[in-house]
Amino acid sequence: MITPQQIRGARAMLGLTQADLAKAADLSATALNNIERGSSDPKASTLQAIQKALERAGIIFVADGELKDGGPGVRLKMREG
Repeated sequence: MITPQQIRGARAMLGLTQADLAKAADLSATALNNIERGSSDPKASTLQAIQKALERAGIIFVADGELKDGGPGVRLKMREG
């Protein structure tokens, strides 16, 4: 599952506000704020909705241990063209 840090980082890379991402993931801005601060324990389906919204916008999630050096992270997809 994605982490609050990955959500904040991905949102920042895309220049999205919490309201923008919340709308794209079909949840309230308050719920997203609580998730990003780590003050709530969201359902897996909520995290999946956030992840899918960010992936549609051009984010790739990197899992912990997926790369030789480093933990979980995010990066932008390469743009075609």
